Amino acid sequence: MTAASEVVPGALAGRVVLVVGAAGGLGEAASLACADAGASLVLLGRRVPKLNRLHDRLQTAGAAPALYPLDLEGASPDDHAELAARIEAEFGRLDGILHVAASFDGLTPLELTDPAAFARALHVNLTARWWLTQACLPLLRRAGDSSVVFAIDDPARTTGAYWGGYGLAQAGLSALVGMLQAELGDAPVRVSGLLPPPMRTPLRARAHVEAEDRIARSPVEVAAHCVALLSSAGASRRGQLWAPDGTRSA
Repeated sequence: MTAASEVVPGALAGRVVLVVGAAGGLGEAASLACADAGASLVLLGRRVPKLNRLHDRLQTAGAAPALYPLDLEGASPDDHAELAARIEAEFGRLDGILHVAASFDGLTPLELTDPAAFARALHVNLTARWWLTQACLPLLRRAGDSSVVFAIDDPARTTGAYWGGYGLAQAGLSALVGMLQAELGDAPVRVSGLLPPPMRTPLRARAHVEAEDRIARSPVEVAAHCVALLSSAGASRRGQLWAPDGTRSA
């Protein structure tokens, strides 16, 4: 699979894709790209007004998605099981999950981090992603070729000083990709991690001065890579952490 940033027409035709964190910077761009590639979409997020605006935009383009408002911070394993059941009832299948939801309050020394904020960062960025994936695995296994894609902020950078629970969660996600794929083996479900380049998003703005952040790219440039990993072309990245530009993010 190349690092080309163009969406391949029809790459996701016939596939049902769940985008977790669809209202965020990369989530919105990836949702639009997945729709362009022919996917039927389920958009999950906690900000209902933003989900509604994205729904209207996609509907205008002829690709009306299903919306699923959910706050990962407070969602229980039972809530995730209900999500999987509703997807099965409405679509009868699930072919892919794109995890792009994230929680980051800013750079803080561990010693001064609020305990609740630390726990929230670990849960939203790691535990909740796994709970949701676990609930959907039976449905994913029934597809002939399904994928779980985790967007991961490069641990080579985020395990440095001041990244706190968010940085630890990124390291955990990196380990989860390899561990889960090793357990799934040759099952129809494949797992991969996307290490995107620095992007101009509200999350990155909490750690960098936007006016001085000259290396950050638009999430639109990364969205096609999400599509590639969700499509059959992503089979070559099974169990891998992939940096599309061939470098580690800065």
